[in-house]
Amino acid sequence: MRRESAASKGGRADKPGKERKGGKEGEEGKEGRKSKGRSAGKASPDGSSKHQGERTGRDGERYPVPDLAGLPEDIRERILAVQEKSGFVPNVFLKLARRPAEFRAFFAYHDALMLKDSVLSKAQREMIVVATSALNQCLYCVVAHGAILRIYQKDALIADQVATNYRKAPLPPRERAMLDFACKVAVSSATIDDEDHRILAGHGFDAEAAWDIAAIASFFALSNRMANFSAMMPNEEFYLLGRVKPSKAPGGPA
Repeated sequence: MRRESAASKGGRADKPGKERKGGKEGEEGKEGRKSKGRSAGKASPDGSSKHQGERTGRDGERYPVPDLAGLPEDIRERILAVQEKSGFVPNVFLKLARRPAEFRAFFAYHDALMLKDSVLSKAQREMIVVATSALNQCLYCVVAHGAILRIYQKDALIADQVATNYRKAPLPPRERAMLDFACKVAVSSATIDDEDHRILAGHGFDAEAAWDIAAIASFFALSNRMANFSAMMPNEEFYLLGRVKPSKAPGGPA
C-alpha cells in the first residue's frame, strides 16, 4: 500500500540539518533495523518468517514472531497453506504460533464458528466480527475482517460503514437486529434478557442462531483483546482487498 510519509514506511522523516549520504539517511544500521519490521508478510518453506505491519517498538520486541523452522509441523503446514492460497500470511497466524497449544485451540474454535454450515451467511458472520471489533477498538480485526466482509458481500463500502456506525449502514432490518444483539453481547452481556431473544426471533433467528451470533461476538472479544495487548497490526494487503480488483479472500481465518 503506497504511503507518502517516510515515517509510515518504517523510517523517520529527516530532521532539519541532518546530513544525508548518497540520498539515504545516515546511520544505515539503525535504518536497516527499522525497515526489517516492515518486510512483506510472507513465510518461506526454508523456515524463515517475515511479518508485515508489526510494530517494531517495545510490544513487538516483547512478543517476537517465531521462526517457522522451529514450529510443530501441523502449524507450519497450515501457515504455508494460507500463504500459498492468499499470497501472504495474516499476522495473527505468526503472532499466535509462539504458543502452539493455544494456536490450535484458537483456530479450532474459529473454524467451528466461521466455517460451519449455519443460518448465518459468511458475510453476516464477518459483519458481526467487524461491528463488535470496532466497539472493542481492535484495529487488526476491523481491518482484516473488514477486507473479508467486502469480498463476501461484494461491496467495497460495507466494511467501513459497519465499522463506523452499522445503524447508518444500508442494511436490512434483519441484519441490523443481528448486529444489535451481537454488540450487546460484546459490551453488556449481563443485560441480555428474554426481550432480546424475542426481537431476534421476530427477524427469523431461532435459539440456535442466537447462540451462533453470541458465540462469534464472544470469541472475537477474546481475539480483540489478544490483538490489542500484543500490538498485533494488520497486514498492509488487507487494506486494499475487496476495494480493487482482482482480490480474493485469504486462505483461512484472518
